[in-house]
Amino acid sequence: MKIGAQLYTVRESCKTLEDFSETLKRVADIGYTAVQVSGTCDYEADWLAEQLKAAGLTCNLTHYKIDRILNETDKTVADHNIFGCKCIGLGAMAGNYRGSMEGAKQFVADMLPAAKRIKELGSLFMYHNHAFEYEKVEDGRTVMQVLSDEFAPGEMGFTLDTYWVKAGGYEPVEEIKRLTGRIPCVHFKDMEIQADGTPRFTWVGNGILNFEEIAAALENTGTQYAFIEQDNCFGADPFECLKNSYNYLKSIGLN
Repeated sequence: MKIGAQLYTVRESCKTLEDFSETLKRVADIGYTAVQVSGTCDYEADWLAEQLKAAGLTCNLTHYKIDRILNETDKTVADHNIFGCKCIGLGAMAGNYRGSMEGAKQFVADMLPAAKRIKELGSLFMYHNHAFEYEKVEDGRTVMQVLSDEFAPGEMGFTLDTYWVKAGGYEPVEEIKRLTGRIPCVHFKDMEIQADGTPRFTWVGNGILNFEEIAAALENTGTQYAFIEQDNCFGADPFECLKNSYNYLKSIGLN
């Protein structure tokens, strides 16, 4: 399993193509060799392929626009192939799908044709969870359980987010076991508890999640990339946060 950087962490430094290019170099200078592209300015596939090569990086996962996944499925896969990325991700389902079995089933109905086509073309549709997917819907299942039941393994992979699993009231290691074989990429995201008892994001290794245990659970799941993400750095330099996370994970034997 390789450590990667989720560029959403440094999204404020990816608002122009010039800044995006410089950000890739800065991430590589930390030691990362892989990235997830998410939260950046718009880019052309050829441009991204060139920039990744220049920085010595690979892109192995994206969060992509849902309208392009649904309405330009073949081109979406072709563009991802240009920069060597087989995992095409969705960051979250829209609000109209949330909170009910009806909504969850509608999401499945809307996304399944595109997911099947992505599979036919040799890539994989990926879904990234937040906490709301761990709310139970009418039949007692969580939305995450609905998704894993309704999509076949080859039709949807899960970018399991450790922070949001915990925030949703579940344990990351248990979800890793439940979804074994369906997590080619994972988000390593840590949680600290403030003095008033509320949780917030922190760099990996600085919070309450046990990443040695999480990494061990992922050993036999087929997970290839652990992307480091910190949604909010609360005034700290996001690049320093990525560096702190990277150094911690290196210290426990990951690379």
